[in-house]
Amino acid sequence: MTLKTRPLAKRLLAPAGALLIGLMSVHAQGGEGGLYGPTAPKGSAFVRAYNAGNSELSVNVGNTTLNDVGPLGSSDFKFLPAGSYSAKVGSQTLPVKLDADQYYTLVDQPGAAPRLVEDPPYKNKQKALVRVQNLTDSKLTLKTADGKTAVVDGVAPQARGEREINPVKVGLALYEGDRKVSDLKPVTLQRGEVVCLYVTSSGGKLSPVWVKRPAAEG
Repeated sequence: MTLKTRPLAKRLLAPAGALLIGLMSVHAQGGEGGLYGPTAPKGSAFVRAYNAGNSELSVNVGNTTLNDVGPLGSSDFKFLPAGSYSAKVGSQTLPVKLDADQYYTLVDQPGAAPRLVEDPPYKNKQKALVRVQNLTDSKLTLKTADGKTAVVDGVAPQARGEREINPVKVGLALYEGDRKVSDLKPVTLQRGEVVCLYVTSSGGKLSPVWVKRPAAEG
């Protein structure tokens, strides 16, 4: 009886083991998809939209659409073949060239032409990256909330600066020289994540906004 049972048990356990491995694989892929989105074909470019205005925004790049981007909000990245396109940002258009394996943000700014900004990918899974995209005419520094420590120092006008830091929830402030421009909302930094401060200006007033990838649904 025992000798006959063992082969049967092995036959029953083998499919169960394969099913378990399959489920684990699906779970892993689902988790990765939640963080990074669908797998893009090799050589794709990635683009998202950031809306610095006060009304909803829709963007089209080739056949790729980024619809209903809320005020002071962003879409997630979408992939498309690398190449040259005419991008429509709200009611305005601009030519864009998207290189393979690169990430870009189309920024709509009140009172100014939309622009394409490079957002290089980040590959260190142990730390987080704080990036400042300075789309103003002022030199800016990101400091701790008490103003004592520079986190991203001296970002030139129309340029970006960045720094790796450990995962943490942190309160920061934006400075122009010794003058505090704005206290910023506390932001939670997670391993492998890029958290980007976009700073635009309108009528001489600076508008800093944290831009993170939207949380995965489900």
